[in-house]
This record gives sequence, structure tokens and C-alpha cells, in this order.
Amino acid sequence: MRRWFAILLPLVVLAGAVYLRVEDPRLVQELRLKVFDGYQEIRPRPFNAAETPARVVDIDEESLKRYGQWPWPRPVLATIVERIMQAGAAIIVFDVVFAEPDRTSPASLMRQWQSLVPPEDIAKLKEAGTNLPDHDQLFAEAIGRSAVILGFVLLDLENDVRPATNFGLAQLGDDPKQFVPKFNGAAANLPILADAALGQASFNSVPDSDNIVRRVPLFVTLGDQLYPTLMPETLRIIQGASTYRIKSSGASGEQAFGEKTGIVAISVGDFEFPTDKQGALWLYDSGHKPERFVPVWKVMEPDFDTSELEGRVVFIGTSAEGLRDIRSSPLSIAAPGVELHVQALEQVFAGQFLNRPDWANGVEILGMLGLGLVVYFGVRWRRLGALVTAVIGAVASGSAVAGSWVAFENQGLLLDPIYPVFAGIVVYMVTSIQAYMQTESEKKQIRGAFSQYMSPDMVKKLAENPSLLKLGGEMRDMTLLFCDIRGFTTISEQFDAQELTAFINKFLTPMTDTIMARSGTIDKYMGDCIMAFWNAPLDDPQHADHGVESAIAMMERLKTLNEEIKAEAEAEGRKFIPINIGIGLNSGIVCVGNMGSDQRFDYSVLGDDVNLASRLEGQSKTYGVDIVIGANTLAQLHNKATLELDLIQVKGKTEPVRIFCVVGLEDRLNDPEFIELAADHKAMLEAYASQRWDDALALIETCRGKMGVTNLNVLYDLYVERIEAFKENPPGPDWDGVFIATSK
Repeated sequence: MRRWFAILLPLVVLAGAVYLRVEDPRLVQELRLKVFDGYQEIRPRPFNAAETPARVVDIDEESLKRYGQWPWPRPVLATIVERIMQAGAAIIVFDVVFAEPDRTSPASLMRQWQSLVPPEDIAKLKEAGTNLPDHDQLFAEAIGRSAVILGFVLLDLENDVRPATNFGLAQLGDDPKQFVPKFNGAAANLPILADAALGQASFNSVPDSDNIVRRVPLFVTLGDQLYPTLMPETLRIIQGASTYRIKSSGASGEQAFGEKTGIVAISVGDFEFPTDKQGALWLYDSGHKPERFVPVWKVMEPDFDTSELEGRVVFIGTSAEGLRDIRSSPLSIAAPGVELHVQALEQVFAGQFLNRPDWANGVEILGMLGLGLVVYFGVRWRRLGALVTAVIGAVASGSAVAGSWVAFENQGLLLDPIYPVFAGIVVYMVTSIQAYMQTESEKKQIRGAFSQYMSPDMVKKLAENPSLLKLGGEMRDMTLLFCDIRGFTTISEQFDAQELTAFINKFLTPMTDTIMARSGTIDKYMGDCIMAFWNAPLDDPQHADHGVESAIAMMERLKTLNEEIKAEAEAEGRKFIPINIGIGLNSGIVCVGNMGSDQRFDYSVLGDDVNLASRLEGQSKTYGVDIVIGANTLAQLHNKATLELDLIQVKGKTEPVRIFCVVGLEDRLNDPEFIELAADHKAMLEAYASQRWDDALALIETCRGKMGVTNLNVLYDLYVERIEAFKENPPGPDWDGVFIATSK
């Protein structure tokens, strides 16, 4: 065993590293992105202020001081637009949305002043207002006389706003709408302004999980409509193009690991650029450059040098922190959001792109496998030795890093060398410490032996805090589970004592694994019965969900276990008797801790809710269902399909409790057939409690016709039997619907 352990452990570690990379969790993604950020810090995109095609007319802090708080009156904005166009700008792009009418328009001010002006002066006020122009109209006219693109913002909040579009779309391959970022609503520009502009586009950015914007989306969706963002719409209009061309994976047949790769490239007029699979352009960051920005107040000065804007695309945005358009990029902690659109435009004009191709994942995983296997076999080959293998591994790792850097520097490719190198180092370390692990094996065997009697979490907790090895307990809100084999006596008759022990172990082992895999602790085994609990010794805020999910998983595992037992029975020539189990769960405040005597004690639970959980397991047979839960457990569940069974007074208790059965998880909860059954089932119980016997019987038959999602025949037969008895012997007007159970 030790020999096989030494052979297999490094390979298992390598396989785990490969699996982790294939799954690509958030941490792995962020580490990879940090590597790419580091490359850009070493070699940022070159910037030449004289050659850049765009400028930002900046609503900065000084401009806000001079022209007042934002939003400025629309006549001021109209003047700014005209000044920029007079300076020779090719086109103006607003990274601002004008979703509401100007509050300083005469009509708006009249409505505000009416309550402040004496009645005899209102007519004069209205007469004066009719001679004043509407500010939004003035702004629209200025836009109409200029070349302007307006921006709008899409929202996660759902609404009915749909910005107008005027572009064509040529799709090659799969529908791009399934790949690009999706939104539910929008804040759009006033129609009078939108109609006057040459086009509209979204200025949404989509940061990564660490809130850094590394990719600029080129298209977004709202409902069934695809919208461009500011950069591609600017390219389209300045070229006089009418159509975007989007190439998706279906056009080329390219696939990665059997899945659609998404969007491959986007073309606008004479420009084509690579994207990620969501249709976003990787930002090749030059860092924040003040030379891109021209303050609004400077544009408005009489002696403004128009060469700053002549022939350029002019974005109007803000760097003022109070206006909250500040973003983090690979090279800037706080950069104006408008600068990201400008940088994207600069990349397209300069043809300087970053690209992470579809084959990058495969190359990185193959590199990790190759490096890991070289290290593994090198260390295990005694003639080579660990030191020589370390040198070989270091050379291979250095080559991987160098190759990744050369690919970035020369071709703009984003290939991650760090994770493969990390995996190789881990394999080396695991393989090199085999001797040390062998010397620790006896200690591990001892700890493993204790783990057979206690929860592994409890063993760990006791090792960290030996003072817990004393009598006592604490009150906790916990979920308790009892599981018992139905008809165990019949099953046990076909085995002798040794065979029966093996049979019970064959049942208890997978059931225990199922429970412990979902944060459960086994309290004890009582013959063929399992008692388990959640939320001790370690905190588990979702203890009710984990308990019910364990019960559902136990029922699923039982199916495969019965298939295994059937195959064994047929091979041994004996009768196959399937295992059927009932499970009861309840939640509540109970005492948990070390129970027993000074000489011997166990970590266990006590309390009334523990007893109720045991009674509920017994009721699973009465009601013909697999899993019965109490109302306390139901109150803490999330996204589980349940049905009420009865209002019952279990044996040994004086207060009635509502009990429920578990039908399935969230997929069952959203099943239309289950939804209909649940509604009819609830109506049946209400009719039963109201002593409307005929209505209840009719609803039972309706429910029987909708039992594709579960089998409740035993339950409905039970209610039919009760109702027939009550029709002959009515329970009386004071009957509270409680059924008194006579069995455990």
C-alpha cells in the first residue's frame, strides 16, 4: 500500500491540477489575468499624442467650478458642441446619457415658479415663457448641425426602454446574442436628441471579477436586440458604413473541448479585429495619459488652439470623481471610463491587439501535463535524482515563461505560463517529500483510526483544542436526520451473522459518505438506522438545505446500491430483496456536546426536536413517501420542491405539527406539472380541513392524474379512507384537522 501510495499520489495531484485548470474557477482566472496585467506593465502599448486619432473633451473638476454642477443646461452643451465642430473635429461622441428633459428649460422653470409667483403675475410669466426657446430643442438643433453620436447605458434593472438603432448586421455562424453581455433595461436619450444624432451606442463596461476592466465589449444585448458600444459605432459612422459583420464559431467550425467558442472576430467597414468569445476587445493598455484630455473650460476659451481637435474623434466624458465614471484598468487604479473607449479606438487604428486564441487552454493544459510528467518520472528515476530533475524542471519552467513573453511581445498572444509551472512545482514537492510522508504514516494511521469513530471535522477540532474533551454541551439550531431500512427483518433472514454484518456495512458506507460529503456528522448507527446532524461541531448556516440535499442524494444512491445488491444476489443464486428506506428530518434548538460519563462519552445531541425527527422517519411508511420533514426544516429551505402531508400529533407529543414530504430540488420546483399538482394538493388539504368531503375527494382524483412528478397513491388512499369514515361519523364543528398517530 505504501508503494502504491508513493506512486499514485503525485499523479493524483497532477490530475487534480489538470481538473482545476479545466474547471477554471475564479481564483485561477484571476491569477492568469494578473500575469497578463504584469506583461502590460512591463511592455505597455506605445502612445504618441500627436498620432492618436481621438481626444477627450473633459468635464473635469475645474470645468465644474466654472460652469456649475452637473448636469449643465443644454444651451451650454449646445455651445460646447458647436465650439468643438468649429475646431474641426471629425465627429463628437458623448460618453453621457441625456435621459431626462433639461430642468432649466423655460417650461420646466415655469412649472417650478408658479407656486412662488402671485396669481396676478402668472399670466405675465407664461407670456414671457412662450417667447423663450426650449433648451432641449436648442441642443437637438446643435446636434443636428453637427456630427454627433450619443451614448446610452444598459441596466440590470428590467424596464421597457429600448433605444432606437439604425445599423445593419451580417452574421456568420452562431447567433452572437447568445455570447455577448446581456442586460434587462436601459436609460436612453430623449427622443428629440436621439433623432438628431447620427447614431446611438452603449457605453457599458464589463469588469472582471476583481473589478478591473480588461476587455471592452463591442456589442451588448437588451432583450432580443443587439446594440454596439461606442467604439464600433464610431468606426461605422466615420467610415459611412451601414453594416457590422460578426463572425461566430459556427462559421469556422472551431471548437474548444467540444463547446462552442463564441464570437471570433468583428468587422466594421475596412477594419477587422479579434475578440474574445463574448465579443469583447482585449484592452492593450497604455495607461492613463493626460495628453488625451482637453478640459471643457479650455475649449470654451476664445484663444483655444483648435489643432488639438482638428480632424479627430472627440469623446465628451468626465474625469471628475464626483460624477462616478472612474474605472480600474490593468495599468490604472482609477482611470476615467471614457478613456477606455478612446484606448479601444486607438488600438483599432494602430492595429495593436491582444488576443487569447481558442487553442490557448489546450496548449496550457498540455504544457502542464508535460512538465508535471517530466518532473514525476525524473524524481522517481533514481539515476537522474531529485536535484537534476529540479534543474530540468527549472529550465522547462523558464522556457514556458520566456515563450509566453515572446508570444505576447511579438504577436500580442495571451498565454499563461504560471499555472503550468505552479503545477510542476507542486508535483515536484509532493514527489520529493515521499520519504517524509512515510515516516509520518504511523501517526496518520492513529489519526485515521480515531476518524472512524468521530466526524473528521470533530477530530480536527479536538486536535486544535484538546480542552473540548470534557463533558458538556451547547444549545444550537440544528437539523437532525434519521434513516431506517424498511422490512429489515425479512432481509436479515437470508443471512448469517457475518453475512448480515457485511450487508449492513455495504449499506451504511455509501449512505455515510453521502451525508458527510454535505457537511453532515454521523451521530451513531443503531443496527440498520443512521442518525446524523448538521451545524455541529462546525457552523453550517445552510444546515437545513444540506440535510435535505443529503436525504435526496441518499435516495438516489440507494438506486445504484440496489442494482449492485441485485447483481450479487443473482450471482449467489439467492432471492433479491431490494432495500427500501424512510428518512425523517427536523430542525430546532437542541443541546449538542459530549454526552455520557467521565469514563466514556460521545459527541451527540439531545432535545425534543431530536425525538420529533425520529418520529417523522417512522411516518414516512405511513404516508408512503421517502422523506418526511418538519415545519422548522421547511422554514429554512431554499429552492426545494415540497408538499404538505398532514397536521399530525405524533406519538409521545401533545402538540400537533405540520409535516411535509420532499419531492425534489429546484428543477422539480420549476416543473409546470409539479406546480399544478402543488396547487391542487393544497386545495385538497384546505377542503379536507374545512370538512368539504366531496370537494376533497374530487381534488384527490385530480391530483392522481398529475402524479408524473411523484407517487402519492398511499397518501391519497389514506385521505380517501379518512374522508369515507368522516362522512359516516362527522368529526364535529370543533374539529381542528389534527390526526393523532398511534405508531412511531
